[in-house]
Amino acid sequence: MTPGLMSALATACIITDINQIQYPENIKSPRIELNMNVKEGRFRSVHVLWLCYSAKVVERKVKGLLNKLTMERFDSISDQIIDWANKSEKEKDGRTLIQVIRLVFEKATDEAAWSEMYARLCRKMMEQISPAVMDEGIRNTEGQPITGGLLFRKYLLNRCQEDFERGWTDQAKTAAAAAEKAQDDEAAKKSNETTQGGEEVSFSDECYAAQKSKRRGHSLVRFIGELFKLQMLTERIMGERIKKLPSNVDNPGEEEIESICKLLTTVGQLLDISKAHSHMDIYFKRMRDLSESPNIDSRMKYMLLWSAIS
Repeated sequence: MTPGLMSALATACIITDINQIQYPENIKSPRIELNMNVKEGRFRSVHVLWLCYSAKVVERKVKGLLNKLTMERFDSISDQIIDWANKSEKEKDGRTLIQVIRLVFEKATDEAAWSEMYARLCRKMMEQISPAVMDEGIRNTEGQPITGGLLFRKYLLNRCQEDFERGWTDQAKTAAAAAEKAQDDEAAKKSNETTQGGEEVSFSDECYAAQKSKRRGHSLVRFIGELFKLQMLTERIMGERIKKLPSNVDNPGEEEIESICKLLTTVGQLLDISKAHSHMDIYFKRMRDLSESPNIDSRMKYMLLWSAIS
């Protein structure tokens, strides 16, 4: 135990009201139900502070391991990541496992080139997560808590759904904000070309945010495709994702078109030979219809046609 933590815990011991605790920046106060088994007063305060500290330790350690993860060191590093996920054996809500899954998703959406490796990591985690890991808030049809690999899969599906839905919303918002600043960004670009200064052009924060959101959205789509290839996601779930293909042929969103094309390029052939074959004809027809829209530039049209025939 570090001196800093010992000092913090000693301070917590004299606190009689946990609401007095000033949480560090970017740390949310734990949910009340996490502390139901802890007595009121100073010991409860220690428990709350320890929960915050533990989450920061997991964050730092797992991020460090993910930074070291390569195909050459996959077995040894992934084993250590699973060990951290298995810390949830002592929990009733799987919070550490949820945190590890979140960190893997964040890494996968930052590094699209390694989507396959991170999907493999998820597959291994599902197969090797301890059966003692449970969540009392998630139960099966018989009323029993879901545990182990089934719980991991449930968490994974929830994360896919949340990130995918958030991705569409974030891309739309950041793209709209960037569009409002487009005139200023274009002026900055032309000014740099005129002066021939050779310096890096500084665009608006909105422009950089839109680029980052777009990049992460595409990376997420690729990662989801790799999860499907490893049978982590079902055909039904993939069908729901593909249904995000814009139905408004006259005015489709460019970001949505790019994401769907990337998804179909990754998993289209697998879906085409499965039970989803009948739905694929519908998806491809809509893509051909989109490619004929006068509001789509030539690059988007080529991408749509290529995805439909590949």
